[in-house]
Amino acid sequence: VPHSSPQSLTSLVLQDSSDDMRKVQRREKNRIAAQKSRQRQTQKADTLHLESEDLERQNAALRREIKQLTEEMKHFTSMLSSHEPLCSILTTAPQPPPEVLYATHSFHQPHISSPRFQH
Repeated sequence: VPHSSPQSLTSLVLQDSSDDMRKVQRREKNRIAAQKSRQRQTQKADTLHLESEDLERQNAALRREIKQLTEEMKHFTSMLSSHEPLCSILTTAPQPPPEVLYATHSFHQPHISSPRFQH
């Protein structure tokens, strides 16, 4: 710095020192913000992982329930198929719509021998 007074040199040194200090503070603040951001990101990933595991368990339970209900439906469909030819109501009465037929017919099951499914 040619032709500078000692006072202006001191002023420049103080200015540079102040700028350096601001840079250091800004870097530190940025470092802390980046660290917090990474922590939030990790926490979010952990939460999503736990939620995913929970949904997988629920899905597996629902699949088991579907399988069980499908087997139950097959059983009842088979029972109905074997019962229909023997049912006197079906052979003597006019054929109503299915929802009426099974709603009124549900208590008439003298041909079914399985005690588990009798009313």
